Amino acid sequence: MINQKMMREMQARLAKVQDALANETVESSAGGGAVKAVATGQQRLVSISIDPLVVDAEDVEMLQDLVVVAVNDAMAMAQELAAKRLSGLTGGMKIPGLT
Repeated sequence: MINQKMMREMQARLAKVQDALANETVESSAGGGAVKAVATGQQRLVSISIDPLVVDAEDVEMLQDLVVVAVNDAMAMAQELAAKRLSGLTGGMKIPGLT
């Protein structure tokens, strides 16, 4: 059974993990590196970079697709990173809202 002291300790550890995740980043790319997306471990997109060579007014859809792929992959990577960091805290338990 979890007592109040254990809960406070777990909350303190959770706060530390969340702070660390805010400072950790993952980077994904699409189109051979033409589009790059960077996100934090808290799944916040912090930057997108686009190689000017792939900017083609005649093919905007391709660029849009590359951005979507890079962002979705970065978000998936950020979610994986958070799950790894939080699994150490929860001992592998699946706690809604933490993973």
